Amino acid sequence: MVKKLKQMADKKAASTGNLLDSALAGSVKDSAQQIWLAGMGAFSKAQEEGGKVFEALVKEGLSLQRKTQAAAEERISEVTSKMSGMAGDVSAKAGQHWDKLETIFEERTAKALNKLGVPSAKDVEALMKRIDELSAQVAKLSKMAPAKKAAAKPAVKRATGRSKAA
Repeated sequence: MVKKLKQMADKKAASTGNLLDSALAGSVKDSAQQIWLAGMGAFSKAQEEGGKVFEALVKEGLSLQRKTQAAAEERISEVTSKMSGMAGDVSAKAGQHWDKLETIFEERTAKALNKLGVPSAKDVEALMKRIDELSAQVAKLSKMAPAKKAAAKPAVKRATGRSKAA
């Protein structure tokens, strides 16, 4: 804008002389003064509105921060649930492998004990069952035997009684 005014001033100065130069210079000064005042007004307005704009920016920033935190928490929740699922899967697989190892260990231990002649739990259980059966049979026989012994006992008592009398 200043260049245009200067060019206009140069043209008019060439055509009209000194008188016009001073009028043009006054016009340029007035324009420059108005531009300066407009800039000062804009600066003043910016200062007045600056506090309001700053507060608006703070509010907008706070809102943006809340949205970002909510999104981050949602992502963290998703990742946490995925990791929990993966941990559960890994635990299940580890448990399966542990069960397999335990079974293999038990089988090998049983084979080694069997080779050494140590009876297995099944063998001991079968023996206990057989002992219970035999105990029941002995109990039946012992009930029958006291009746026979009762008949035989008086004879024994008589014999002992005679020896005392003699």
